[in-house]
Amino acid sequence: MQIRELDLKELQMAWEVVSQLYTELEYKEFEDLVYEMRSNYTMVGIFEQGELVCYAGVNISTNLSYKRHLCIYEVVTDKQYRSQGYAKMMLEYLNDYARMGACERVVFLNERFGEYISNFSVILKEK
Repeated sequence: MQIRELDLKELQMAWEVVSQLYTELEYKEFEDLVYEMRSNYTMVGIFEQGELVCYAGVNISTNLSYKRHLCIYEVVTDKQYRSQGYAKMMLEYLNDYARMGACERVVFLNERFGEYISNFSVILKEK
């Protein structure tokens, strides 16, 4: 297993997983949006034997409400790999990613996670 940032050459692979959450999103629109966001959007993936099994779209940002924080826009596990702990692994990795980025908290900003998580933030504690 490997967890790492994806590069723009891996957009097709990313879209194959992302489109399971955003079912109305066509590849061309996904590609255009990622290129537009590339300066402030990071694609992170969990790979098993070279195959993307879990995807997250994130960025580190600063604002008055949350100070310096990691914003998670989406976490999607490929349907073949769900209920195997990959989303939990991704969230643990992203918590460490946020700490390494000197973030004070992690913020979830996606209405598709459900109302109970939409705009939810977690304050990071020292390890």
